[in-house]
Parts: sequence; C-alpha cells; structure tokens
Amino acid sequence: MKLQRTQKRNNRNFLLLAKKGYDNFKMMKELSVMGQQPFSDQQFDDIFAEKSAEINKQLEQEILIAMIGDVNAGKSSTINRLMDGEVAKVGAKPGETTAIEKYSLHDKITFVDTPGLDDIKSENSQQTLAYFKEADIILFFLNAAGSVLSETELKTLKTLHEVNSNILIVLNKIDAADDIPTLVKYVQDHTMYNYPVIPISSRTGENMAMLQEKILAILETEKKDVLMASYMADKSTTANRWILASGASAAAIGAIPIPGADFGPLTALQVGMMIKLSKLYDKPITKDRAKEMIIATIVGNIGRTVFRQIVKIVPGAGSVAGASVAGAMTVSLGYAIKYAYERNINLDPNELKPLYDMFLKEQKNKKK
Repeated sequence: MKLQRTQKRNNRNFLLLAKKGYDNFKMMKELSVMGQQPFSDQQFDDIFAEKSAEINKQLEQEILIAMIGDVNAGKSSTINRLMDGEVAKVGAKPGETTAIEKYSLHDKITFVDTPGLDDIKSENSQQTLAYFKEADIILFFLNAAGSVLSETELKTLKTLHEVNSNILIVLNKIDAADDIPTLVKYVQDHTMYNYPVIPISSRTGENMAMLQEKILAILETEKKDVLMASYMADKSTTANRWILASGASAAAIGAIPIPGADFGPLTALQVGMMIKLSKLYDKPITKDRAKEMIIATIVGNIGRTVFRQIVKIVPGAGSVAGASVAGAMTVSLGYAIKYAYERNINLDPNELKPLYDMFLKEQKNKKK
C-alpha cells in the first residue's frame, strides 16, 4: 500500500513537471513574438497619456515655502542659489527688515520671508503663523558663524512644530565657521534629532545639492517635486536622482519571476522618466517621439530583451539577471536623454541610440 502511494505521488509529480515543461515551452514561444512587439501602439498611447496627465497635474500645483531666521542668516542668498535666477533681494542688515517679504516665481512658487525670530510674538504673529501652517516646507535658518540655536530659536522652533512638522534646519555660512560636524551634532542633540540639519554655504554653494535633495524629497510626497525642480538652478543633480531611482524601480520590476510580466510596468516607468526629464529641462517631448526612442533603445535591443524574459524560467538565476538588465537599460536610457538635453543635441532615435549604447556599456562595465 505504501509503495502504491509513493508510485502515485511520483506519477503526479511527473505529470506536474511535464505540464510545467510544456507551459515553459509555450512561454518561450510566445516570447519570440513579444520580443518583436512587447506592447501595442494603443497600450503605449494609453501609458503616455496617463503619465503625461500625472506630471502635468503636478505643474498646475502651487508651492509655498516659508523661511524664518535672523535677517543676516542668508535666507535670500540661499533662495537665489537654489532657484534659476535672482528671486529675492539680498544685502539686508540686522534690524532693517520689519515686514513679511513675499517672493513669487512664475506665479507658482512663493517664498515667504519673515522679518526675524522675535516677530513670531509681535502683532503680526497670527499672519506669520498662518503662512507657516499653510507652507509646504519651512526652512529654519541658523547662522553657523553666530550663536547657534539660542533660547529664542528653540522656542520658535517648538511653536512652528505645533503648526507644521515639515521643517528643514538650514545651518548657513559654514564657510565662516569651524568644526561644522560638532555644530551639526549640537543642533541635532538640542532638537532631539527631529529635523534634518543641512550645513550649507550660500556664498560658496557648498552642500546646496544636499539642501535641494531634502526639499524635493518632501515635495515628492505631496506630488510637487517636478514643479519645484523645473525652476531650480541645479537640474543635473535632480536628473541623476530621478534616473537612479527609476533604475532601482526597473530592477524590481525586472525581478518579477513571470516571463513577459514586466513589459507593461517597465515601459510605463521609462515613459514616466522620459516625460519628467523633458519637463525638468523644458524640452517638450511628443508621444510619437517617445515611442520612437523606446523602440530604438529598449525594444530595439531584441536579443537582450528576450534573454531577460527567458532566464526567468530558470529557478534561482532568472531574477538576478532580469533585475540587472532592466535596471541597466533604464538607467542608460535616462543618462542618454539627460546627456542630449544638457548639450542641446537633437533628440531623435538616430542621435539617441549611440548615446544609449555608450551608457549601457558603462553600466555593464560597472557590473564586472
């Protein structure tokens, strides 16, 4: 009886393995077709329309950034460094500013500069607090070359936290101070590590990319980062961040152990990246041009695309190969587009393909 049960189980397992082998054969056969046309024109059109609508909706939003700190903390010079063009006047001396200053950029982004830390308790306190309550981000400026984090500053910080916790502490003028790590730790210790502390120099530009990244990270949660980034001076750092993030997401998609399952999501991810980069660099891209570039690079690389799908059939090996290839292809596409935009190269398939191949080779070399 036991022998019969064992034999039945073996027969059942054999049939399951045979069925799995047949299913795998069918998938491999289907992939030979999918490798030539992984998605239809209509599917691509739908993806492009959806991603365009998502990003265009961001560009219709408004952003309010409130700044607080002593009048000589370098608020205006910091904003002018961050943004593409002079936004705020600079040169105010202690005690000169007595009213709230508002600076608007293209009617979409508004910076509100309060006159000083003591103003929070003045007759204008209600209006001031209203701005901080509505702000997408509060930039709390400290002067690294002065007395850092006084009793008044700590009280103000506590008051602000009660109405808005999206606070970044900007430790400015580090070029005129010593032992910056100790200063940063001092601020962190006395604020219970509740807020990011970004040491910068608005005069030299040191660590401005770090401040930019922190601002965009907060705005990303509110789906406003594309709008802000498109008006910032440093577009290259943001582009790199988006490209690498897309590459990581593509790797996760490519690791799905179902052959062919990543075509749609991967295409959507790459199209979204392309549209974001076009908005960042103010280089409009049409649906047809985006499609041509996808075909010339990702889909045009038929052998690699088919390989990525077929290796997923092999247990234990497929996910790694699929993830690696999907990530490298997406990053290479992003870098090729960025390279062309920054050098005003006409972005058509003929120009893009050699750039894509160059960056893909670099990605492959990094894996060795």
